[in-house]
Amino acid sequence: MEIERTKIDHSSTSEAIINSPLVIKNLQQHSLKEVLADYSNRSQLTQTDLVERVSEAIGLTPNIQVEKTVTIARPESELYSYWRDLTKLPNFMGHLKSVTNKNEAGTVSHWVANAPLDMKVEWDAEIIKDEPDHLIAWNSLDNADIANCGLVRFQPATGNRGTEVKVVLEYQPPGGALTNAIAKLFGESPQQQIGDELNRFKQLMETGEIATTKGQPKGS
Repeated sequence: MEIERTKIDHSSTSEAIINSPLVIKNLQQHSLKEVLADYSNRSQLTQTDLVERVSEAIGLTPNIQVEKTVTIARPESELYSYWRDLTKLPNFMGHLKSVTNKNEAGTVSHWVANAPLDMKVEWDAEIIKDEPDHLIAWNSLDNADIANCGLVRFQPATGNRGTEVKVVLEYQPPGGALTNAIAKLFGESPQQQIGDELNRFKQLMETGEIATTKGQPKGS
């Protein structure tokens, strides 16, 4: 059942009201994309604010939503630096064919993803929040084959075990001929697919290579 959404008038909303439990609860009526778009425009946005709002939105829209966490025995700065070079993401994300930067800063990029039946889907994305060593959030731009947004957060794991890496993604399959192909972009279980890709990221960062299905390592 599709959730009916109502718009919040942010023009007359103070920071105190924004942080109230009532408003946070009301965010459950909004998609991750709406949450990211709204809060990325707030100068007082913090990494904690963003993740909390995103968590409230997860699982409450008809889109494809994925949330996964993995602990990696490497420092935050190293993991952030690798992920921030978006062109390296296909090294461990099997559904991605390529990511190409469109500007020198690497804040706007072109993504190409593999799809069933030798199809491919493409989109441009923009980084809307970048906190070095801590957080990267992005949103697809207009005319994307598949509208999507997400974030990756890096924070110290308990017990000096390295870094906790949390990924939150939302994909909105369009109508038309691509719908079925895109719906299967991550296989039968999007959660499992992203979990597998995070585990490959863990292998790559901890050992410098990824074990393939045939047992042969794949380097970075």
